[in-house]
Amino acid sequence: MAKLAKTAFDGKDLRPRWRELIGKLLDGTATAGEGLDLALIAQLLGDKQAGLAILHEVLGSHQLYRTPCAAPNPRLRVLALAAETDLGSNTPIEFLLEGSAVELTTLYLVPDVELPDPLPDHDVAIVIASDSGDCREALRKIEAVSARWPRPLLNPPRLIEKLDRDKLHRLLQGIEGLEIPATVAVERECLLRAAQSAEALDDIASGLAFPIIIRPRGSHAGVGLAKLDDGAAMARYLAERQDEAFFVSRFVDYSGEDGQFRKYRIALVDGQAYAGHMAIADRWDIWYLNAHMSASVSKRLEEETFMRTFDIGFGRRHRSALEAVAQRIGLEYLTIDCAETKDGSLLIFEADNTAVVHNMDPPAVFPYKGPQMRKVFDAFVAMLARRVGERGERAA
Repeated sequence: MAKLAKTAFDGKDLRPRWRELIGKLLDGTATAGEGLDLALIAQLLGDKQAGLAILHEVLGSHQLYRTPCAAPNPRLRVLALAAETDLGSNTPIEFLLEGSAVELTTLYLVPDVELPDPLPDHDVAIVIASDSGDCREALRKIEAVSARWPRPLLNPPRLIEKLDRDKLHRLLQGIEGLEIPATVAVERECLLRAAQSAEALDDIASGLAFPIIIRPRGSHAGVGLAKLDDGAAMARYLAERQDEAFFVSRFVDYSGEDGQFRKYRIALVDGQAYAGHMAIADRWDIWYLNAHMSASVSKRLEEETFMRTFDIGFGRRHRSALEAVAQRIGLEYLTIDCAETKDGSLLIFEADNTAVVHNMDPPAVFPYKGPQMRKVFDAFVAMLARRVGERGERAA
């Protein structure tokens, strides 16, 4: 997946590889691994429906895949437990293991197929399925046997399930120096009433008022995300969408004194915070790609400063809040997307185990990113090794 994503990220044409694999699929010579690649390519080309259909077909007969290791003699064997879902709903663990001496085996948990007995050989297992609805069955299967798992099992399902948007704010509320707006699940009918009368917002959540942030429940990567300033905007938004369930929360203006918005991705590895990226734009609905960081020397300089001074800057300012977030969530690995409020608090947008932390950016444009990503990747591998060592010490 990492190689295919890098190819797409670099703007290279995936269609020749698509046509090659389709030909092999049609003449019956495609391997299961090539079928999985085909499903990923379809999604990278923007055809999610075709990609998921191919994925379903491939996983119906083959659930176990091994990713080649960078070293001839792996130091660790990791078993990643994945769900049958779209490209963005499993932890992109291949990026985190880039260049390491770790052998990765991925087991997809699919409906009507139980976990293999015995399990594939491994030193440590990690759940990479997310809290999204189409991963729930996979999480249930893993949780049912987690207590008797033969090796260390990281990112257990019972903790991943707490990351859904309407649960996370309850988990993190009350942390000093942290702000996280309540996110409420609401049906279309209630929103239609709010479009007619702003007072109806108070029936959804006490004190809720325009402007609000809305998105369809189960959406990812900003799909359907909008800021609504009044009832008329609500009516237009609902008229353009067929979804029946949504998440809503109050809007927080986190712009700086210069009018720019700054959004940060932080990786938490075994409770330690690391800089992932920093996006700067003149719009609130910001993510790295629409910030056009590669086109601005000044933005990249600010991101470089953020990364190089993280331990004495951003990370130090919010150390206690970040430590509390890591402790309450409890996962060995997760990411948070966040910002700083006008009063200097840490503003949490979301936390999950599937956001991408990668080293795909061209070093000629982002020379500071490679060393920073190496810190994250090395910390992740060290955490895996530490968990294996701790298990061995307890057994001894």
